[in-house]
Amino acid sequence: MRAANRRVTRADCNNCTCSPGLLSRTNKRSSVVAKRINIKRNLSGSSSPNGGSRKGSVFTIDAASLCLPDVKETNTSQRLEALRGAMAANDVAVYIVPSEDQHQSEYVAPLDQRRSFISGFSGSAGTCIITRDICSMNDVPEGLAALLTDGRYFSQANDELDFNWTLLKQGAKDMPTWEKWAVQQAVQLSLDSGKKVNIGVDPKLISFLLYEKLASVIQDETRGKPAVQVELVPIKENLIDQIWPQFEEIPPASDSIIKTLDVKFAGEESSAKIQRVSKIVEKNKTHGLIVSALDEIAWLLNLRGSDIQYNPVFYAYLILTQKGAVLYADNTKFDSNVMKHLKECNVSVRPYDAFWAELATLDRDFSINNKSFLLNTSSASWEIVRLLTSKYQLVSPSPIEDMKAIKNDTELKGAHTAHFKDGRALVKFFAWLENQLITKQELIDELEADDQLTRFRMLEQNFVGLSFDTISATGANGAIIHYKPVKGYCKTIDPSKIYLNDSGSQFFEGTTDTTRTMHFGTPTPAEIKHYTLVLKGHVALGKLKFPENTTGSLIDSVARQFLWEHGLDYGHGTAHGVGSYLNVHEGPIGIGPRPTAAKNALKPGHLISNEPGYYEEGEYGIRIENVMYVKDCGLIYNGKKFLEFETVTRVPYCRKLINVSMLSVEEKDWINRYHNTIWREMSPTLDPNSLECKWLRRETRPL
Repeated sequence: MRAANRRVTRADCNNCTCSPGLLSRTNKRSSVVAKRINIKRNLSGSSSPNGGSRKGSVFTIDAASLCLPDVKETNTSQRLEALRGAMAANDVAVYIVPSEDQHQSEYVAPLDQRRSFISGFSGSAGTCIITRDICSMNDVPEGLAALLTDGRYFSQANDELDFNWTLLKQGAKDMPTWEKWAVQQAVQLSLDSGKKVNIGVDPKLISFLLYEKLASVIQDETRGKPAVQVELVPIKENLIDQIWPQFEEIPPASDSIIKTLDVKFAGEESSAKIQRVSKIVEKNKTHGLIVSALDEIAWLLNLRGSDIQYNPVFYAYLILTQKGAVLYADNTKFDSNVMKHLKECNVSVRPYDAFWAELATLDRDFSINNKSFLLNTSSASWEIVRLLTSKYQLVSPSPIEDMKAIKNDTELKGAHTAHFKDGRALVKFFAWLENQLITKQELIDELEADDQLTRFRMLEQNFVGLSFDTISATGANGAIIHYKPVKGYCKTIDPSKIYLNDSGSQFFEGTTDTTRTMHFGTPTPAEIKHYTLVLKGHVALGKLKFPENTTGSLIDSVARQFLWEHGLDYGHGTAHGVGSYLNVHEGPIGIGPRPTAAKNALKPGHLISNEPGYYEEGEYGIRIENVMYVKDCGLIYNGKKFLEFETVTRVPYCRKLINVSMLSVEEKDWINRYHNTIWREMSPTLDPNSLECKWLRRETRPL
């Protein structure tokens, strides 16, 4: 429909899946816009300022018809049957399918989406456990299939999992961890059969830290049970990869180009970074560092790629020794400058697939000469550690992860620049969307809004692509924390309901991540109340001062306090680290209940989000997100420095949803100063007679 320059009336779409009454899988989601009559829908894809598309590794704007859904309905029965057959051939009764690739990446390329293939669940986080009843004599293998994920994905998992699967809600009361659940199934199978039961997993796809946790759970669950025999075994050839071609072609690897990142954006030469890391390796009295985390390699070498969508990284391993560094990557993807750049840094290049054999050779040399490796427990795979015969020292975070998280002056300046440009695109977008919905009374669906926002972003200099799948959600879809609009199933945006947009960009200068919750009609008292409570928590965190060595777990309640006063909460963390033209989610810092947030202190230069929320399932979702960085605030008490945050996001809050009477004087002053800063910085770059300038003036006027 959007491929042609035409408008269609609601009558044209009465029997079409893009009709508001048929907008979702099995009619689970619907959008009622009954109040709007004689409304026409702009389905043209020709309005892109640059023409272009978001296709490929950088971005994709799909101009195809909304009547052709992107989502495939998957009955997993045959896939599970085939998998259990492969499990039997490998003497495995419980099989674990993680989300991660062999670099422990949070987001993975299509060829590594094994968990999605076997379960149908497309979220970025979750682990599958499949069991095989070893006592069953039936022709069709029997067993259980479970997915464990966290609160961000409960609604999505309920929608996407078929009847074969059980959802285990991580963090829910009395719900065991997936590790414990998997081991408990193995224990029961051993008791039922009187046999030894093997839990299988691809050792490249779990970290050594996770292996140790699983081994510990097995020990705990089998203690005092002499009749029970359970063992965690490595599977050499991934069982999902074995059966995948029976059902569909395994997606090919990316053919994206690897490029250098100019030092004017990186702020430090690669050679200087390598020297700093080498000194830390020596300080730990070790002789080599094995690096498998893709963002760490990209940052260290000032290289960027796009092997994983939205993440400017490339598949690689790196080994740093006293002799220099060896990069294991596909050099056929290098642009003309990369080899020269690496040679200047004393980095040699070997094929990606040569890593495992050459690590074994180097390991033998280290073992003979009594040398040791330095490894990161959270990113080094079990397979890497299994291969080593020499000594090794485990650290977390890795030296590179720790250095990368603390942005230099150039990167912090870049964060300001990137968020200003992204903020300008969002201001144009919200002004456009309000005008389309209210003034022109157009029908705009979630995906069309997403596409239009990307077009505005494409106008900004040094825009590379999106930093993650845009969450463009109207009404009840906003309560799905990691919702993604899908062609053929998305809703028409209802101006009488809350609209949530969580999106971000990759610029050469930095990575952005912004969430705004908007209302284009008349919000309900409950919506206003809940938005204001979230805003109060957001402001409280944004203006917080705290002593050095404070961890994110210690200040999490600052953002939740106002919701807690009303017996309310949200089921996700409050903040995550943000990369510098790298991954939008970056360790080791965070604010929230996760263990990493408790053990890693916030330091000057850390770039981090601020995103409290509230979700009324089936009704609406509210989330407000800025990106900010940690800096010295100038206060000292008993020799201890105090720190504060500086916000770099430049997008106003939704005035319609703010109950000013619920705000303190200090909160109003903070919001007014923030809005004034946005107006002062951005208005000179806008046409004073433009729609976006008028919208910005209205939204930034003092409360």
